[in-house]
Amino acid sequence: MSNKQVPVYDDKAEVRDHLDLTDAEWIRAGEGEGEHVEVAFVEHTDGNTYVAMRNSAQPDGPVLVFTESEWEAFIEGAKDGEFDEPW
Repeated sequence: MSNKQVPVYDDKAEVRDHLDLTDAEWIRAGEGEGEHVEVAFVEHTDGNTYVAMRNSAQPDGPVLVFTESEWEAFIEGAKDGEFDEPW
């Protein structure tokens, strides 16, 4: 096993901390009480729309940021069962 560090390519480094979520319209993926995933489609000054995703129980907590193509790949993976639990 090698001790080499694997380089991390973060193509959203310049966006992540500058994406204004103040007026984001969060869409809840579920009904009723409890924790749910929420997403918002947010336009950035670079002309692109990004998809922000958070836990509804922690609205001030961490937010994942996806490009539109990453979001589409995530949705297709979920539809295909890529993230299903193995049991």
